[in-house]
Amino acid sequence: MKNGITVLALDLGASSGRAIKGRYENGTLTYSEIHRFENNPGDFDGHFCWDFEALLGELKTGIAKAGEFDSVGVDTWGVDFGLIDKNGKLLARPVHYRDTRTDGIPEQIGNIMSKEELYRLTGNQIMPINTLFQLTALKRQQPELLQKAYKLLFMPDLFEYFLCGQAACERSIASTSQMLDPASGKWSKRVLKDFGIPESILGEPVPSGTVTGSLPGGAKVIAVAGHDTQCASAAVPNLNGGEAAFLSSGTWSLLGTETDRPVLTPESCSLGLSNELGANGKVNYLKNIIGLWLIQESRRSWRRQGHEYSYDDMERMARASDPLLCFIDPDAPEFSVPGDIPARVKNYCRETGQHIPQTDGEVMRCIYESLAMKYRCALEQLKRATGKKFGVLHIIGGGTKDALLSQLAADSTGLPVTAGPVEATALGNMIIQLSALGAIPDINAGRRLIAKSEKLKHYVPENTGICDEKYKTYLKILYKE
Repeated sequence: MKNGITVLALDLGASSGRAIKGRYENGTLTYSEIHRFENNPGDFDGHFCWDFEALLGELKTGIAKAGEFDSVGVDTWGVDFGLIDKNGKLLARPVHYRDTRTDGIPEQIGNIMSKEELYRLTGNQIMPINTLFQLTALKRQQPELLQKAYKLLFMPDLFEYFLCGQAACERSIASTSQMLDPASGKWSKRVLKDFGIPESILGEPVPSGTVTGSLPGGAKVIAVAGHDTQCASAAVPNLNGGEAAFLSSGTWSLLGTETDRPVLTPESCSLGLSNELGANGKVNYLKNIIGLWLIQESRRSWRRQGHEYSYDDMERMARASDPLLCFIDPDAPEFSVPGDIPARVKNYCRETGQHIPQTDGEVMRCIYESLAMKYRCALEQLKRATGKKFGVLHIIGGGTKDALLSQLAADSTGLPVTAGPVEATALGNMIIQLSALGAIPDINAGRRLIAKSEKLKHYVPENTGICDEKYKTYLKILYKE
């Protein structure tokens, strides 16, 4: 094998995407961002959709800018998909998980299967955004589209198909669908049969790191962990001990821990915990929490009102505001759709009899502290379900740029926080490629490489006494006691 290997990570998030080129040589991994672009979904044909053609064009631009490289891998958000016909044509724009077509569907499935049984078979938190419920909505609202479908491809697989012409179904992204058996890594025939989903449109799931094709120039296309959370968790330094928790902090916050086998108990179902398959063959047992979306959408709302705040401005505003005045449940339905988040925060506080934020800084402080309290709640649920006693919380991803959120997470949970790497998703993408190419032995070797090369920040819990007291208040608001 030649001395150096060059890989290209194409990482698409819900609000932006980028191409990052990495070079592994002499035991060292270096990388640089070569292309960044916005992800601007919009309303098309009566649905909120991803602009697939625009995003594919941006990926091709990133590939062109990259020059020569040995392999490429794509990761994206979970659950969403595209349908292609027998001629390989995309039948319709992929619908965004925030579209309203699945509203109320999880509450309507009792005549098909109980939520507890569905959870036992798939291990996914019951959420309207899940692929199964999107397909259920499609069957009811556009049955002709499903009838025309030859293959369903999850978003990373869809992009790779249009880059190299080979269709694959990577296992980690499939495990977000509410249709995969997390114990076997295969489709749940019972779920597909009972919900009337044709198995013929689903590919056989393949492990992360499978070489699926090649670009015209010869670079290999590798199905990395297609779900960006699993790429990010693959890059968590020093997660091998088992008693650590991780928080992938981006538009969504995914807080979890690695386990050897899925947890499929009724209690786990009631707690809303999810089992997803990681790149290393383990299960990432986690909680989905709305994350930086609240901050991103608040910024967009204030911009529409003529207030142009940077993210640094918003953090400073929060720091300058009094602490622990009020809380929201970040996962309340009113916060999950686009719109005036600051006004909804104020209304939530009004309706729950709390202090109503008076300034933009107080709104931001409320969001920050509510996220930190929700992290604590999720950690306690994970402890209860696994019996683990967590000694550290690893925060990874773009959210680690925000020092206030990392410190509040430490304060709220009472755990020391290690923050970084910022580029966890792209780094995980790259080490999966390097492992597939034989440049490194496995994911654990990649984690050691990242721990050695990345600068990590450490936060020690402060003000834990007052946080403990306010957490009791938070739980009363959360559970409407």
